[in-house]
Amino acid sequence: QVQVVESGGGLVQAGGSLRLSCTASGSTFDDHTMGWFRQAPGKEREGVSCIDWSGINTYYVDSVTGRFTISRDNAKNTLYLQMNSLKPEDTAMYYCAADCYSAMDKGTVVVARAGNYWGQGTQVTVSS
Repeated sequence: QVQVVESGGGLVQAGGSLRLSCTASGSTFDDHTMGWFRQAPGKEREGVSCIDWSGINTYYVDSVTGRFTISRDNAKNTLYLQMNSLKPEDTAMYYCAADCYSAMDKGTVVVARAGNYWGQGTQVTVSS
């Protein structure tokens, strides 16, 4: 399975930016779709974005579309999430994971994944 280490979180003011990184090991990186997920206190973990093996096709949930950009560098086994125009509601622990997929549910994009392995995550806190 793909093992991951997330980094890049921190405390930022609303409107600011952060870039998260996720370094993967344990499996051939470009054999897998990769995605970002987040879990806010008291809420279930939710998918945020997913990218295919080539990096060409990307998917975002509505709440982050136009603000977040997912990318990957297969030569470095690394996944990124550039987060701009951050809002207090983006505050959460952010996780990356392999084998994500995107689907439509009631007209909106959802991101989910197969498997149950999670890394330690990286905390993002956005102050108002």
